[in-house]
Amino acid sequence: MPLKIYTKVGDSGNTSLIGGTKVPKSHLRIETYGTVDELNSYIGMVGDLITDAAVKMVLREIQDRLFTIGSSLACDPEKESLMKIPDLKESDVINLEAEIDRMNEVLPVMKHFILPGGHIAVSTAHVARCVCRRTERLCVNMKEHELFVDPLIIKYLNRLSDYLFVMARYAGQLLGAEETAWKPRI
Repeated sequence: MPLKIYTKVGDSGNTSLIGGTKVPKSHLRIETYGTVDELNSYIGMVGDLITDAAVKMVLREIQDRLFTIGSSLACDPEKESLMKIPDLKESDVINLEAEIDRMNEVLPVMKHFILPGGHIAVSTAHVARCVCRRTERLCVNMKEHELFVDPLIIKYLNRLSDYLFVMARYAGQLLGAEETAWKPRI
């Protein structure tokens, strides 16, 4: 018999963390890993819109790391999980930095703030960047509320938003999309 997608367990507005602890679906931890899932979906969309094979490969790796982050955030830190949860590593941050540097080598120096847009792939990458920043803020909020979040997750998300910004510019260049400088009204 195929596994059913619905369990009806959450019908009362509660859910379980990995480890079994029941919490309301409005819990900050649930909101945070739900936003990681939203980010992962946008990264998938960016990957569908990008034609560059190297960028596509990096985006797939990022999606894998976001599942790792979501798994970590979904765990009750007070209980030992029976599941083997993958770890985020410092090398994941270093890999993002290397990709940022690689793309920046071929991009013109930024002299102005730029407006998101020019191509659907560029715009979607900027939406993903914004969702990434929101995810980072939620993780910081968890930390401020003394809910455990691995500091490496915050560092990774910070670097990921930088990556997404540079990748949006890089994609725009590959796609021939002109950057629009923000010219403030005086």
